[in-house]
Amino acid sequence: MKKELIHEELSGKIIGAAMDVLNELKPGLDEKLYERALVLELQRRGHAVDVQRRFPVFYHSELIGDLVPDLIVDNLVVVDPKVVAAFNEAHIVQMVGYLTISGLQLALLLNFKSARLDWNEWSGNTKRNLKPQISMLNNLYPRHPRNPRFF
Repeated sequence: MKKELIHEELSGKIIGAAMDVLNELKPGLDEKLYERALVLELQRRGHAVDVQRRFPVFYHSELIGDLVPDLIVDNLVVVDPKVVAAFNEAHIVQMVGYLTISGLQLALLLNFKSARLDWNEWSGNTKRNLKPQISMLNNLYPRHPRNPRFF
């Protein structure tokens, strides 16, 4: 029995947009440049993108500050572009915090460090690495000539 992914189609579209951004800009740039390009690409594709939306954080009913994820796409998915050697535990904890405070169900962590986009998806408190599901994404993007990840 196939386990249904939360916002599967939307996450595939976000990853596809990120791949296009990386293929166009190439690796080696600052994280914010990829973020801005991703915002433009997602908006060009008809998605609503909130940049740096603030979520208030309370402790015993007292406001203690705001949590500010990089991007919220279609009011459904937290997207955090990175340029790092590898994802680490701090990134995972940050995604869990974003989901907990925002009340959203899905977070995507995108790494623009190398010529191949790397990503992870978090749903609630469980992490799912999407690499084993490449065949599912190949069906969404069967002919993507500038995309080195899909042959």
